[in-house]
Amino acid sequence: MDAEQALDQATRQYRKTEEAHEEARQAAITAVIAALRGGMRPTDVTERSPFTAAYVRRIAREHGIEPARPGPKSRR
Repeated sequence: MDAEQALDQATRQYRKTEEAHEEARQAAITAVIAALRGGMRPTDVTERSPFTAAYVRRIAREHGIEPARPGPKSRR
């Protein structure tokens, strides 16, 4: 296999895995939305998802999910 063939093969493989990654990302976003709408706490969603807390908040905002109400404040 020459350098051009190797590059072509590597590019095809990259694009194939890139598509699979995007499909998996979309599935994870769908699951995050369902979990938040189902009443799961954003903190728990973040812990169980591949996304950061900031990205989970962004997903929620983009899909019209209101922020969770703050919990009770602890007294010292």
